[in-house]
Amino acid sequence: MSRIVIPTRDAAPGASRATLDAVHRQLGVVPNLFRLLAISPAALASYTGLSEPLKKVLDVKTRERIALAVAEVNGCDYCLSAHSYLALNLARIGPEEIALNRGGASSDPRADAAVRFAVSVTRERGHVSDADLASVRLAGFGEAQIVEIVALVAENVFTNFLNEVAATDIDFPAVRAAA
Repeated sequence: MSRIVIPTRDAAPGASRATLDAVHRQLGVVPNLFRLLAISPAALASYTGLSEPLKKVLDVKTRERIALAVAEVNGCDYCLSAHSYLALNLARIGPEEIALNRGGASSDPRADAAVRFAVSVTRERGHVSDADLASVRLAGFGEAQIVEIVALVAENVFTNFLNEVAATDIDFPAVRAAA
């Protein structure tokens, strides 16, 4: 049971409703994360203000791979469940690759560099080594893409932490973090 009362779509603050309606049109449902964020229109706007532009620069497979890896590092069952579902059904990533991503790797060499870098950013709280940067650059990621990967990590850390604070009820097929 959630530790923060999550409003229904209709009970959310008026300033959040347009965003919730857009999510509903896109997904057919409004996941608990969005209704949780909607409690604070500022938090919801901050989240969408970060996440929406990143959808235009990083492809869906890269975003989902990184989200899975970061959620695993942070032990967020809600985000692991959501991103496992999205990886499989939206990004069309297979179960074997999802398992690799959760472990901080990928079978695709370029994606592997991005996922490993994202894991390092998460675990080291940004204090990555020169070797970490060299590896992601060697895989073909430019300066802007490195900044975008860090932004994606920050977006996912935010939702991981919020869902853990709230103990958000999982509304996707449940996946649990490794012990």
